[in-house]
Amino acid sequence: MRAFGQAKRHRTDLVRQLGRRPLLAGATVGVEGALLLSNKVDPKLKELAELKAAGMVSCEFCLDIGSALAVSSGVTEQQMRDLPRYQTSSAYSEVEKLVIAYAEAMTMTPAVGDDLADLRQRLGEHLTETQIVELAMTVAWENQRARLNQSLGVRPTGMSDGAACALPERVS
Repeated sequence: MRAFGQAKRHRTDLVRQLGRRPLLAGATVGVEGALLLSNKVDPKLKELAELKAAGMVSCEFCLDIGSALAVSSGVTEQQMRDLPRYQTSSAYSEVEKLVIAYAEAMTMTPAVGDDLADLRQRLGEHLTETQIVELAMTVAWENQRARLNQSLGVRPTGMSDGAACALPERVS
C-alpha cells in the first residue's frame, strides 16, 4: 500500500502542489499572465524557444502542453522533430535558428559567456531590445516551469496526444 501512495504523490499535478502555497501560486499566475499579455515577440518564436528549453530540461509536461500550444502558433511538425538538430535543419528561418540558439545558451549551465553576448548581438539585427528582453524572460520562465515541474513530479496530461510533440533531448 505504501508504494501506491508514493506513486500517487509522484503524479500530483502542479495546480494542487502550488495550492499548498497560495503566495507562490499567485506569483506564478502573475508571471504567466504577464508573459501571456506580452506580445512584442512573434508567438511562434516564443514557442520554439520554450520547446527548446523544455526539451533540454526533459520536462515531459512542458513538452506536452508546449507542443499543443506551438501548433496554434504556426510551429510545424517538422520543426518540432528537428529541434535537437536545428542548426542543420532547413525547417527554420535564420531568425528562428538564432532564437533557438539563444534558448539553448540560456538553458545550458552555466548560462554565461561570449555565446550569449554574441547571440544577443545577432538577435539585435532581427529583434528590438524590447523583444530580446521578452524573449529572455520567456526562456528564463520556461526553465523555471520545467525545473519546478520536474522537481514536483508533474507528468504529461495528454494535451498533445494524437499530434506532433517535441521530445526530451539528451544534453551533453
